[in-house]
Amino acid sequence: MAPGLVSAFGVFFMTQYLRQALPMELIDAARVDGASTLRTYRSIVLPIARPATAVLGLLTFVASWNDFFWPLVVLNAENPTVQVAISSLSSGIEVDYALTLTGAVVGTFPILLVFVLFGRQIIGGIMHGAVKG
Repeated sequence: MAPGLVSAFGVFFMTQYLRQALPMELIDAARVDGASTLRTYRSIVLPIARPATAVLGLLTFVASWNDFFWPLVVLNAENPTVQVAISSLSSGIEVDYALTLTGAVVGTFPILLVFVLFGRQIIGGIMHGAVKG
């Protein structure tokens, strides 16, 4: 779990987003006003980075949730992940499609829940970028 928290894509994505969305004049103005580095980060950088952080969190969760090969190699048959369990349901001579498709539907609920939780931040970031002024 911990190695999946930081990826090259995440560093690239956040770097590109912050270079585009965060004007250096805001950070310079905070320094002139006497704000510390921590205060500048908390008051200026984090609110601007919130939509990108929500998108990156959603993408990282979906990538981890849908990971198949690594859990198949590492975990034993007694404690599989959802994707490995669905794969084992669909393997064999006679496949119970109702059980397999039910497992697939139940496996999508956590992704939908995370999207509902992060959706407001994602849509808010899209709308914030669309407003001129």
